[in-house]
Order: sequence, then C-alpha cells, then structure tokens
Amino acid sequence: MSKKTRKKSSNTTGKRVATKVARAASASTGKSAAKTRTTVAKKPAAKTAKAKPAAGVQGTASHKAASKPLKREPAATVTKTATKSSAVTLAEGASAPGFDLPRDGGGSVSLKDFAGKKLVLFFYPRADTPGCTREAIDFTRLKGEFTAAGTEVVGISADTVKAQESFRNKHQLSVPLVSDGAHQMLEAYGAWGEKSMYGRTFMGIIRTTVLVDSGGKVARIWRHVKVDGHAEAVLEAARTL
Repeated sequence: MSKKTRKKSSNTTGKRVATKVARAASASTGKSAAKTRTTVAKKPAAKTAKAKPAAGVQGTASHKAASKPLKREPAATVTKTATKSSAVTLAEGASAPGFDLPRDGGGSVSLKDFAGKKLVLFFYPRADTPGCTREAIDFTRLKGEFTAAGTEVVGISADTVKAQESFRNKHQLSVPLVSDGAHQMLEAYGAWGEKSMYGRTFMGIIRTTVLVDSGGKVARIWRHVKVDGHAEAVLEAARTL
C-alpha cells in the first residue's frame, strides 16, 4: 500500500471515530437535558402537592374561627330570656293574676279560694334561710291580727312541697306555704327577676309582698323587701282597706 493510500485510510478512520464520539456526546447531552427537564417538571408538581395540605390547614383554621361566635349564641339567648322575665311587673290597681298551686300538707291553693277576702302574698327566696325564716315567723305571729282585719296570708317560693313542709314543721308556721317550681306565679306577680350577689348576676326570686283587696285588685306592692318590721307594715296597710 502506498503512503497516500495509508494516509487517506487513516484520515477516514479518524473521521469515523470523531463522528461516533460526537454522536455519543450528543446523546449523552440529550439524556441529561431530558433528565433536567423531567426534574424541573417534577419540582412544581411537588410544590403543588405540598400546597394542598397547607390550604387544608388554612381551611380548618378558618372553620374553627367561624365556629367561635356560634358557641356564644346560647349565652346570648339565655340573656335575652332573663331580661324579658325580669321586665315582668305588676301594677297597683291591676287585677291579681290567677293561680292554682300545690301547698304544704297536700292539696292546692287558688286565688278563687279567697274570693271576697283581702289577701297577703309574700314571696320569699328560699325556705329555712335566715331572712325567709324571720319573715315567715313574723307573718305567723301576726296571723290572728290579719284574720281580725279580714285578711288571709300565703307564702310562696320555688321550693318543693316537701321542703315547704319541713320549713313549716321546723318553725311551727301556721300560714299556707305554696310551691311554685315552674315560676309561673312568681313571674306573673313580678317576683322573679335579675339579682346580683358577690359580683355575680343571676335570675332568682326577688323578695316581694302583694296585698290584694276583697275585689281581687292589687292594692299594694312591696318590692325588695327588708324583713325587719315588714309584716307589721303590711298589717297596717290591710287594716286601711
């Protein structure tokens, strides 16, 4: 083989090798670019996947925040009812509201039972507490004088009949004691309303006394009664009717 032929063959072989190397490099670069594109494409998807839980957390927080006012609604409702109940008042000169409630010793007491007679209704917060005990004893002590003035006396509270009987027996009370657990009579006579004690506000019985004349009309009302001397004051008012 001549020198020219060997040179030509060598150049051709070199070109072929260079071409293969270039193709291999190009293929490698293409694969890297493809991997890079795949990686880049996957990253936003990963971010989107992470963003969904975050949105879920925000949605939960928003739901919890929205539910807070709903928890306050029962309290607001309770407050409106209390205000309405405390607004019930009875005016002098009005007809005495009717009632028919159980009493100590069995049976019941009705407004109709006292038709044609004067009637004292004293509402007390709770049986066998100091102030209520003194008040009930005072009305019992003056019962004979009330009778002489043509006047009957009845005590009312929200205590059970059993509690009223224990109260009567313990202090030898002789006036009927009525049980109004549903507060119907208490509300009708304005003796149920808002009270406060030791900085706490609540609904309860307001110590009240109502004097009804023989015609069934409300003659006098004493609210927020102070026990000392009260029974005597009511007796004097009954005598003047």
